[in-house]
Amino acid sequence: MIFASLQSLVYLVLFVAIFGLSVWGLVDALIRKPQAFVSAGKRTKNFWVGVLAVSTAVSFVAVPQPLGIGALGFVALIAAVAAIVYLVDVRPAVQGPSGRGGRRGPTSRGGW
Repeated sequence: MIFASLQSLVYLVLFVAIFGLSVWGLVDALIRKPQAFVSAGKRTKNFWVGVLAVSTAVSFVAVPQPLGIGALGFVALIAAVAAIVYLVDVRPAVQGPSGRGGRRGPTSRGGW
């Protein structure tokens, strides 16, 4: 059997999920306009693309065997934090009023 134990399967799923989050964040940052980052009061588009590119590369290397190399596991957790910060803080801010679901404000009923 490919996976010797449930623990190695969970480990594999965790790091594939981190890689997926990093790719999602990177692709999203690439399609946003640079002005959206400035007008939202966030760091520049180049900054976030750089951070997310490094995050994606590190998380790719961290995916364990048989799909990947399995190195830099701890650093991939830091990469996950960078991707999560982008996705939950920066992405909603740079989407603006044209984002899905419209503009969020104090009268909005959306949320968790």
